[in-house]
Amino acid sequence: MKAFDFNLLPLLEVLLEEQSVTATAERLHLSQSAVSKQLNKLRESFDDQLFERTAHGLRPTPKAKQLGPEIRQILSQVSSLTRPSDFEPSKSHRRFRLELVETAYSLTYPRFMPKLLKQAPKITIDSQTWHNESMERLLRCDTDLGIACREWDERSLQHVNNLPSALRYVELTRDISLCLVREGHPLLNEEWNLNTFLKYRHLQVTFGGISHWLLDDVLQIKHLKRDIAVNLTDFNSAMQLCEQSDLILCSPAKYAKEMMGQYKLVSLPAPTQMVPGTYLLLWHKHYDLDPSHRWLRELIIDSVQEQG
Repeated sequence: MKAFDFNLLPLLEVLLEEQSVTATAERLHLSQSAVSKQLNKLRESFDDQLFERTAHGLRPTPKAKQLGPEIRQILSQVSSLTRPSDFEPSKSHRRFRLELVETAYSLTYPRFMPKLLKQAPKITIDSQTWHNESMERLLRCDTDLGIACREWDERSLQHVNNLPSALRYVELTRDISLCLVREGHPLLNEEWNLNTFLKYRHLQVTFGGISHWLLDDVLQIKHLKRDIAVNLTDFNSAMQLCEQSDLILCSPAKYAKEMMGQYKLVSLPAPTQMVPGTYLLLWHKHYDLDPSHRWLRELIIDSVQEQG
């Protein structure tokens, strides 16, 4: 490309995020006609339409999707060059992107956000629940931080040591699994053991982009498996269903403790020995020396770890 205008890259990044000329114009404080003119220049430079108009806004072409991660990395590197070496939280307007598993919200946000709002009242946190593409987004530096569940048990396919080498991590807190059943469930009149656990049907929550958990790995080694009647993707709905049925629900203990008061449920220990799992704070090594990123990491780590 000859005489490419690199000032157009931030506009393309926002267009990819908003997929709307109107929203892009509002976010960049430009007129819609100015955005349209710059988009035409981008189309000429890349020899591609980049976006197609649909009833629901702009749809990125395959070329635009391919350019997205590369553009974000370039802009991130440029930003790191111009970012001051000293970070003053009280003056910062930085916007951070976090992706975390559903069960981590109640264990983290009430602990670090009050301090963040006091120290850095102008900072913005954009949150998204962890999903199948979250790990790739961390690796592409599309997300600043992630909070995910991983295992220390050597039998698990989701062991901490299997994380990509480009990611850094700090352990926030460890947790165990427990079983939830409704009040009056018939198994409460039986001896609680693995046989009783497997006798009844189960309700499983697949969250955090993982559908196979340590308990299933352990059972598979013993040539056993649960009879799963329902798969859901959120714990609130699962607990409501558990309360109204004879299904058994397995849940992280700390999250269950936070939620138990809202439902008529009884907790039971896991029916087999397992090493406690962990919640990890994850980030790309690209951010290691970023002072504002380091400030947020340390704030989250200190706030969560001090409460266990």
